[in-house]
Amino acid sequence: MSGRILHLLSQRPSRTGSGVTLDALVRLAGRAGWNQQAAVGVPMDETEPVLGDLQDKAIHPVFFAGTGAGPVPDLAFPVPGMSDVMPYPSSVWSTLSPAQLESYRRIWRNHLQRVVSDYRPDLIHTNHIWLLSSLVKNIAPDLPVVASCHATGLRQMELCPHLKEEVIEGCRRIDRFCVLRLDHQEQLAAILGVSPDRITVTGAGYRDELFFRTSHQPPTDGQILYIGKYSEAKGLPWLLDAVEKLSAPHPDLRLHVAGSGSGSEADGLRRRMEKMAPLVTLHGQLDQPALADLMRRCAICVLPSFYEGVPLVLVEAAACGCRIVSTALPGVIEQIEPHFGGRLDLVPLPRLTGVDKPVPEDLPRFVDDLAAALRGALEAQNMDTAPDLGHFTWDAVFGRVEKIWRELI
Repeated sequence: MSGRILHLLSQRPSRTGSGVTLDALVRLAGRAGWNQQAAVGVPMDETEPVLGDLQDKAIHPVFFAGTGAGPVPDLAFPVPGMSDVMPYPSSVWSTLSPAQLESYRRIWRNHLQRVVSDYRPDLIHTNHIWLLSSLVKNIAPDLPVVASCHATGLRQMELCPHLKEEVIEGCRRIDRFCVLRLDHQEQLAAILGVSPDRITVTGAGYRDELFFRTSHQPPTDGQILYIGKYSEAKGLPWLLDAVEKLSAPHPDLRLHVAGSGSGSEADGLRRRMEKMAPLVTLHGQLDQPALADLMRRCAICVLPSFYEGVPLVLVEAAACGCRIVSTALPGVIEQIEPHFGGRLDLVPLPRLTGVDKPVPEDLPRFVDDLAAALRGALEAQNMDTAPDLGHFTWDAVFGRVEKIWRELI
């Protein structure tokens, strides 16, 4: 007999990696017979949030400030993003005032008390090792709690040292943790002071019914795809430099950019890319079916990022037939490289200060290395053998998560 699960996500569902993960788990848990509800954070002017197959009455939003006029929100500032640059207007954790942080705690605490009292879940599954998750055991001390660590909480602890102890104190009381990769297990155990036995590497998944190759839609030579935020931490400025270097010897080269961003950094990158047309085409934020279709039209998918957990977008692109060029991130080396074989070309990372700031002196070499990897991928012969991606299906990931639920209930 399956039980009642309450899911928590402090930011907008389906718009980031953690939101996509939550959507997939809710969808598969529903098929497996679990009763589910969710509490999420959304802008006041957003349409009703969509999460798996849940009905509207099963989704309980906390409303943040939107971009236009409308009803008064629960919190008078935009949704704080777990990354400092989000694909939508957002607050930055490190700039929130003490009064804003206290109102955030109070509103979420009251909201969760009402939802838990009304729904009476058997288990709470929260997302991100951060402020919302640190509140859960105070609100529901007798309920088993599982937390998914998406790595961004670990980064925010470095960016917001004034919140670190509060997060650690609250989150170490959580019963079990799901992480993307082995080094996250080690980091989380050390930071929270918990046994590694409470932390399971569940990995990340992709929707194999959406992302797949087709024989009637072969990729077009010279088409390169970048998917992600308009952000320096994602390596986008230096990808643009590398593409410009390659455009003369490869006149048919085109870079397709799927994603968005907000703030001055994103606006500057957007203006630069618009000036680079037709070498660069901006597609904006795409839903997953449209993204899968674009992947099938491109020969290469590139991820020049300086920090990621396990970049699921590379798995999706490989499933659609793309060759992959990526920085040599720990999650790529540990989780992805063993399954990709000759389809993956790694680019050495520059030295970093903090978690995602490249050392300026290393950037010319980084651009050269990135251009060389892209050149090699452009000139490589097509590979007919698809990588073995069974480990990354959402069915496989959900099976690992559901095992934890059943052990706790």
